[in-house]
Amino acid sequence: MKNLRIGLGALLVVAGIVLFIIPGSMLLVIAGLLLLSVDVPVARTWLKRCQTSMARSSAKIDRVLLNRKLRD
Repeated sequence: MKNLRIGLGALLVVAGIVLFIIPGSMLLVIAGLLLLSVDVPVARTWLKRCQTSMARSSAKIDRVLLNRKLRD
């Protein structure tokens, strides 16, 4: 079971990195890191780093869109 989780997690991370130019592919990276974080401690730190960066970027997009809406 451990080998299956690691293999599937690595496949999802690699697929997410390859498809990074397509919107939504970051979800593949996070799903892969989630599977890998069960068995690999380093993946846990990368998962936290990706989650915080996504939260920061979504907050920034929200501010930009709100300012644009208030300006018009």
